[in-house]
Amino acid sequence: MTSYLNYFGFGGDKASSGKAVDGLPAKQSPVRALPATWYTSPEMYEFERRAIFTRRWLFMTHSSRIKNAGDFLRFNIAGYDVIINRDRAGNVNAFHNVCRHRAYPVVEKKEGNAKIFACRYHGWSYGLNGKLAKAPGYQDLEGYEKEQNSLFSIHVKVDINGFIWINMDAKETPEVPWEEHFDNVDKQERYSEFHFDNYELDHTYEIEGDFNWKILADNFNECYHCPTTHPDIPDFINLETFDSDLKDGHIQHHCISTPEQAAKGLGVASTYYFPNTSMTVSPHFIMVQKFLPSSPLKSTMSYEIYRNRHSSEEDFHLISSIT
Repeated sequence: MTSYLNYFGFGGDKASSGKAVDGLPAKQSPVRALPATWYTSPEMYEFERRAIFTRRWLFMTHSSRIKNAGDFLRFNIAGYDVIINRDRAGNVNAFHNVCRHRAYPVVEKKEGNAKIFACRYHGWSYGLNGKLAKAPGYQDLEGYEKEQNSLFSIHVKVDINGFIWINMDAKETPEVPWEEHFDNVDKQERYSEFHFDNYELDHTYEIEGDFNWKILADNFNECYHCPTTHPDIPDFINLETFDSDLKDGHIQHHCISTPEQAAKGLGVASTYYFPNTSMTVSPHFIMVQKFLPSSPLKSTMSYEIYRNRHSSEEDFHLISSIT
């Protein structure tokens, strides 16, 4: 399992698994575990909010969820209330869900369609592009500048496969470019067999728990627990060939499918995108899993399950029920 110290930029060289031999993963190099207090400390959590969640690119969702003008989704990430929407020009935008007048939210539902974003406190309203449309009683005030009171925007990247990423860096240009950690991550060779336009959202669900978000990340990126915790996994993953390939901003999980698994379309391409999202792709379904912290010891596992519209009910439920 790789160490989060590498992602923070210290802790020595990256762990390397070397070259696989005869299809089997090479022996892993030892890595240093994070201090236990990093999973419980309020000070560390506040540091992570500032140094990670407001400065790094965060994998969020697929753009097919906001197909029409006015469609929006609302997320809470480490205490930051975020709106992602599509405007009338067809652009995908992201904003902090905070009215510029008295910081009341302008969106109260988790998803929906809106003609405008309206604050129910004092009636300020904003266009789908985030620009202030109306501020009752302020238009005639001396010194009032309407154009300076738009919603606080968030940087957006839509990758080649249609997935939406955001960066909450307040600077005009993010300090960390998307390409620095994720260049060509959307063009992985193993993605070439999948046509992402064929997938559509089937359902979402959430699981809340009393744990630090990094525990979920640690768990996803090791399969030491797989034989005992997930006894069905060998049905679609050849665990003897499981290996992890650490990149700059993501981890690719590799398994060599057996001929029987490949014939059933049970092979998967699994990727962990630092800091808090994983995606597992198969011919029949996609699972996006986000780890959303709300405090040092409280997190939400947020799942999005997409199905290939050309897959049968049997094929979709076979693999989705296993995972």
